[in-house]
Amino acid sequence: MALQGKVEAEIEIKAPADKFYNIFKSQAHHVPNTSQTGTITGVAVHEGDWETAGSIKIWSYAIEGEEGTFKEKVELDEVNKAIILNGLEGDVFQYYKSFKPVYQFTQKDEGRSIAKVSIEYEKLSEEVAAPDKYIRLMTNIVKDLDAHFIKA
Repeated sequence: MALQGKVEAEIEIKAPADKFYNIFKSQAHHVPNTSQTGTITGVAVHEGDWETAGSIKIWSYAIEGEEGTFKEKVELDEVNKAIILNGLEGDVFQYYKSFKPVYQFTQKDEGRSIAKVSIEYEKLSEEVAAPDKYIRLMTNIVKDLDAHFIKA
């Protein structure tokens, strides 16, 4: 069994890809307010600011009845509308040596976009499960944001 891997999911969304990219790029502090499923409970800047690549943020989340935190250094890919969260610290590191979630948004046509979420990871041991529950968390964040954007 391999220790390194990648899990991913694709979600069709109704809101424009730019809205998703922009909220993660410069307005991440609004994400907890849109969380209908209660998955993201808070986000704070640890170093830098809300808009600059290389800034460090700490996310608080709830997943499968457990609360956790994830400290990341953000990387921005303007061309591909991708947000790369390079994991630095947090509860996931009890199980994973490396953990890198990515959100990518693609506009397909008017009223239809695609969100691709993925996590590249390296497990600490073979007994550790793939981070499927974290992909579900990311998927729920995207669905909550889509519902928020459509309602607004």
